[in-house]
Amino acid sequence: MRIANTFLSGVKLITPSVFEDSRGFFMESYNFMKLSQHGIESVFIQDNHSLSVEPFVIRGMHYQLEPFAQSKLIRVTSGEIYDVVVDIRQDSPTFGKWEAFVLSAENKRQLFIPLGFAHGFCTLAPNTEVQYKVDAPYSPQHDRGIAWNDPALAIDWPTSNPILSEKDSKHPVLAEAEINFVYEG
Repeated sequence: MRIANTFLSGVKLITPSVFEDSRGFFMESYNFMKLSQHGIESVFIQDNHSLSVEPFVIRGMHYQLEPFAQSKLIRVTSGEIYDVVVDIRQDSPTFGKWEAFVLSAENKRQLFIPLGFAHGFCTLAPNTEVQYKVDAPYSPQHDRGIAWNDPALAIDWPTSNPILSEKDSKHPVLAEAEINFVYEG
């Protein structure tokens, strides 16, 4: 398992070791000890699973306010996504900056997203399934989001005409969003 730092402090790209033969493959998708050696010590309490039937579905940009903020470990088990993370930690040197990653069933990469980041993804293939672990329960009272097309963020999405949920079509821009994360360097 290779764990790489990214441009955004705390976000990690994980590439598992995959052992393939004529039967298929085997991989270790989660190992607390290996992840903790790289600073990922979240205790995950829930697994979530989404299916997006069509390509160019955008889900996001989501986060939960403290004290119900969630770290996430994202992976794709069918299809492919363009996964985007935005730093929303006040006083962070990368506040309002974003980074994107292609995660797919084929490349088996995973993305760890710590507290203080908004997260969203765009499906790139039909019938894309995304599974992710979280370290805090869903809290409707703390659920927030940022507009996927916030011009100040200028995220380079692979579509300009996505399929959105009603909720995701109504998120405010970052400058008007409620956030309570502070960068702790």
